[in-house]
Amino acid sequence: MTSLESMRELSGSENGFGGDLRFGEATGLEGADKICRTIAEKAVPGSGQKVWRAFLSASTGGANGGVVHAIDRVGEGPWYDRSGRLVATGKAGLLAIRPQAAAQIQNDLPNERGEPNRQGVDNHDVLTGSNKQGQYAGSRGSTCDDWTSAIGSTGKPNIGHSWPRSSSNLSNGGNWISDHQAPGCAAGINLSQRGPGGSSPTVGGSGGYGGIYCFALTP
Repeated sequence: MTSLESMRELSGSENGFGGDLRFGEATGLEGADKICRTIAEKAVPGSGQKVWRAFLSASTGGANGGVVHAIDRVGEGPWYDRSGRLVATGKAGLLAIRPQAAAQIQNDLPNERGEPNRQGVDNHDVLTGSNKQGQYAGSRGSTCDDWTSAIGSTGKPNIGHSWPRSSSNLSNGGNWISDHQAPGCAAGINLSQRGPGGSSPTVGGSGGYGGIYCFALTP
């Protein structure tokens, strides 16, 4: 997943991108893919030559202008992290509460540096706009207007958890794809608020910074 430092650097803001991920591109999905590619290249020079996809769903951009499901964007696998540790062998391995990954990373999905995302703060919320099957969650509000809006009242984007709230009870805040909604689409970082609460209408309002998952189509 994308680190806080990289999201701040690329957005040019201490608050990150919020729900607007266009990053100079025409659509939010194109911009998010560019974010993934840019971060990958910086982390491992040469890796930006691969095709990168953000694990995000959207209401448009699919076949005949239809919906886009995150699970259909990322290829067939296998996928590995920066350090060569298995994330999943295929889609079936992704569509579990936690990816069927190497034990070292299953419950703490790493950033582009191969580091555990959990660093003594509550930063586990990750934007997906998806339901637990990795499919479009059903409303544009759940995707911040297809990842083009950083206005708090645009919607409440669906988020997954890069690490579970309870490692002993994964049914409690453990789903890496879809657990609850963030409070809003505005840019904002909150590294202390736990759970789906939070009064600030930002993508990070319930414990995060608007990070996204990135997948290469080839290992």
